Formats: sequence, C-alpha cells, structure tokens
Amino acid sequence: MGPRTEPPFRADHVGSLLRPRSLVQARHAFAAGRIDAARLRAVEDEAIRDVVALQEDIGLRSATDGEFRRTSWHMDFVYRLGGVVHTDEELVVQFRNDEGTGQFIAAGLAVRTPLHLDEPIFTDDFRFLSGQVRTATPKMTLPSPSMVLLRSGTAAVDRTVYPDLDRFWADLAAAYADEIRALAAVGCRYLQLDDTSLACLNDPVQRAALAERGDDAEHTHERNIRTINAAIADRPAGMRVAAHMCRGNFRSSWIAEGGYDFVAEELFGELDVDAFFCEFDDERSGGFAPLRFVPPGKVVVLGLVTTKRGRLEDPDVLKRRIDEAAKYVPLDQLCLSPQCGFSSTVEGNVLNPHQEVDKLRLVVQVAEDVWG
Repeated sequence: MGPRTEPPFRADHVGSLLRPRSLVQARHAFAAGRIDAARLRAVEDEAIRDVVALQEDIGLRSATDGEFRRTSWHMDFVYRLGGVVHTDEELVVQFRNDEGTGQFIAAGLAVRTPLHLDEPIFTDDFRFLSGQVRTATPKMTLPSPSMVLLRSGTAAVDRTVYPDLDRFWADLAAAYADEIRALAAVGCRYLQLDDTSLACLNDPVQRAALAERGDDAEHTHERNIRTINAAIADRPAGMRVAAHMCRGNFRSSWIAEGGYDFVAEELFGELDVDAFFCEFDDERSGGFAPLRFVPPGKVVVLGLVTTKRGRLEDPDVLKRRIDEAAKYVPLDQLCLSPQCGFSSTVEGNVLNPHQEVDKLRLVVQVAEDVWG
C-alpha cells in the first residue's frame, strides 16, 4: 500500500474550480457583445494556465481545466449532441441548503432527430489542457449519459423518431462512445463521468417525482448503468474511467438526500468503471455500509471534504472517517477528495478562492498521512 501510480490518485478532486474574476467579467462582456469569441477564449486560456499550475503546486497528481470554458458542468455538453435542440420550455430544478430553497433554471430540450455526434465536443478543450500540465495527469470530465433526460424525462423524446425507447438509449450510448474515442485519440487517459441520477435516486422524494411524470423510478438506475456501460465498453485499455456521483451542486445547494443504499448493489457491482467518486461530506449522504458491495479491484474516492462550506475540516476527523470506510472496503482501494466540484456552474459555491485552496491542500496532506 502507498501512493497510486495511475488515476484516481490518493489525493484527487472532482474537477470544477471557482472561476477567477477576470473570467467572469469576460463572460459578461462577451454576452453583452463587448468582446468576441476569440478574446473570450484567450481569457479562458490564461485562466486555465494559471489554475493548472495551481493544482500542480498544491501537490495534486491530476489536473482539470476547472471547467472554465463551461457555463454549467453538463448542459454545455448535452446541448451540443446531435439530435438535441433547445425549446422555449424552462427546466426548473429545486435545490435546498441550510438556509432554505432555491432554483436552477436551464433552457428546455427535446430530441427531434436521431441522436448522434456531429463532431467531437471537448477534444479541443482537452488538447489545450494536456498542453499545460507539467507533472499532473490531465483529467477530462463529461456529464454521464444519464444526465440527458434526467430533468425532462422521456417526454422530451419525439416518439415518431424513437417509437422504441431502447433505440434512443442505444443511440445515446453510441454518441458518447464516439466522443470517448475522439478524446482517447487526442491522448485522454483519465476520464470522469459526472452523474447526479445514481445518487439522487436514493431519495424517495426524487423517485416519487420520476414516477409522477411517468418514468420507471424503480428501475431507472439499472437502465442508466446499462447505458453508461455501453458508452464506455470500447474505451482503450489504458484509459481509466471514474464515475462521480453526487446529489446536486449549485451555489452550495443540493437536490437530494439519503445514502447509496437503494442503488448500491447494482451500482457498485455492475457499473463497469474503474473508480467511484462518492460524496460523504455530511449526514445527508448516509453512511459507508453500501460500500460493502464494491468488488475487489475497484477504487472508491471518498468525498469527505465539503465544497459547499468554507470551514476547513479537522484532519483527524477525516482520518477517522477513512478508517471507518475501511471496514467495508480495504484501505488500499480507497482515496480521498472533496465531495463535489467547487463551481459546477459559473456562479460557484459559497466559499472564496483561499478556502478552496486550503481544502485542496488538506486533501493532499491527509492522503500523504494515511497512505504515504
């Protein structure tokens, strides 16, 4: 047991990072027509150079671009899939936090023609990221296939195009497989699929909402697992794929609560990824017992450090929690990370850049203390 030589690493992180003020200002200027797309990309490039250097200086062995080119962690990708179109409908997602409730609102979507990949979506972003790293392994994050219909449901699919929904899920997996092959072709060897459905479905309230709109809430997680497996089935042997599963992350708020119990057996036993990033930052995430279904050889990255609050965790408490998780999964199969990204949308969570850095340094230090 000791440091890992391949991802995920003992100290890792989910991916999104707080946007610097210069980038936020540039986005506003672009939206107002004061700068063009080339100028915005130049500002993004500079911000990404800085944040990659920051991750390496902290001691992280993986580096992302902070998702600095995105407005949200998932919709920037989903809207660019061939066959998906914007609609006038608004997708409203209810969030809550310690102070109350709020909403995330996105443009609606519909599937009006067969799903496909017109051209690779994030390959240029990965090329730039990989050109900036010195010591770290570049990691690309994608929203998982589960996210395409998570909020709109199957009602968004034109049934004259897909009278058989099995064909829709097969085409979705194929489009993702094309994107993953394209990323592999430009050198991506560490891919993370971000998924809120597999965690949110543990919440009875969320399952009831799916059932009310006519979806099969009791078996949705099984279908999503099959679709993800189909999407990654032909990945190169050298590509490590992780699934990050959280209960929502928007301005330090969340969608769902509850442990992984409802999905655990199928999730850990059947999802064909190399690693699971699981949030366990507070009581709303449940206990570690569902990890008993994790098979040998699979890695669990324990999301014990919250990104939703600025207060820094006690390192001794983190070490005790790692020991507790090790009752269900051998310590050598465990790693440590924050529970989610720091800025799943451009607005970011309610903490400042200094607190973000302190939390990432804490992850690195605790991982060194525990695993060497």
